[in-house]
Amino acid sequence: MLAGRSPLAAGRGVPRPMLALTAAVVLLLAVLVAVLAGGAAGGAPSAGHAAVDGAAGASGAGDAPASAVPGGVPSATAVPSPVVPSSAAPGAVPPEDDLRGRVVVLDPGHDGGNGAAPAQIDRKVDAGGFLKECDTVGASTDAGYPEHAFTWDVANRTAQLLRDRGATVVLTRNNDTGVGPCVDARARASADAHADAAVSIHADGGPADGFGFHVIAPDRAPDSVNAGIVVASGRLATQLRDAFASSTGEAPANYLPTHQGIVDRSDLGGLNLSTVPKVFVECANMRNPADAARVSDPAWRQRAADGIATGIARYLTAPAS
Repeated sequence: MLAGRSPLAAGRGVPRPMLALTAAVVLLLAVLVAVLAGGAAGGAPSAGHAAVDGAAGASGAGDAPASAVPGGVPSATAVPSPVVPSSAAPGAVPPEDDLRGRVVVLDPGHDGGNGAAPAQIDRKVDAGGFLKECDTVGASTDAGYPEHAFTWDVANRTAQLLRDRGATVVLTRNNDTGVGPCVDARARASADAHADAAVSIHADGGPADGFGFHVIAPDRAPDSVNAGIVVASGRLATQLRDAFASSTGEAPANYLPTHQGIVDRSDLGGLNLSTVPKVFVECANMRNPADAARVSDPAWRQRAADGIATGIARYLTAPAS
């Protein structure tokens, strides 16, 4: 078409009423399109919201924490679910192990100054119907790690675990550099403290080819001083044996007449003179190379302490029988 005015633009060839009707129809269509477009915009989510809602729908409930999505940023208004402690978690304390109001005496065997004081530790004291040496030097590993240092370390670790449970804990000695105390004084410490339970911590010096731990429970003493605590001490021994084995993985001693992990004895003054439930635990055999490696390892000593503390706690919180 040549440049110039169109006949339609000039208004020639089309009746004026038709032009007016056409303009009205076009205007009506434009209004309808605008209305429909506005409704669609109000009812459909934006691309950004659609992405968020889609992610929420894909998560199932739609309220997964942001931390569950790599790179997610927690919402300032998000409320995390409460964490319920698991009994299997390291260091978790079951409700029944609340030891508030309970008193426990821990007796770390021997002492660091005993070796330099033979006259003091060799003197005879009452051991429950007979006389026995005040104390002894104790065992040691072939590498020179002494029993008194082991028992002091484990006793303090155990004490902390029991205090964390609310117990009052008394140690029979205040450091690892003194002499004694004698076996009769160690027994009296439990009575003086009005203890609910007492445990004497040791490590054995058995044959080099023997390994394992054992718990020593009191048999009736010759003078029957401990008659009232023999049965209860047996229950303490059982709880301690089971907890110690579970915590450390140590097997019951294989060099004793019984391999059940508990022996009854009436020749130990610390048990014969006790008037509260009490046991000894020989945590390992320091003369055995494998056991020596265990007792020399701080991580293993912590597990030993956990086993002792757990056994005591279970004994103290078990239903009366």
